[in-house]
Amino acid sequence: MATKYYTHFVTHPGRAQTGNPPCAESGNEWSGVVELRQPLSNARANRELRALLAQSFDLDSDDIRILHWARLH
Repeated sequence: MATKYYTHFVTHPGRAQTGNPPCAESGNEWSGVVELRQPLSNARANRELRALLAQSFDLDSDDIRILHWARLH
């Protein structure tokens, strides 16, 4: 059974290469529902979600900043 999460995050393509600090004004802001096959682990949820989103956007996980996420019931 799939687990759904609401996510709100900012992407910063190339931020890791330029060394610029994260800033919502300089990136693209996104929100939506992500459906996963298994629930995120509580201890590493933020890191796991960043890695998944980065893969989907073809970015490095350091280029994703999670603003908010919550499991949908």
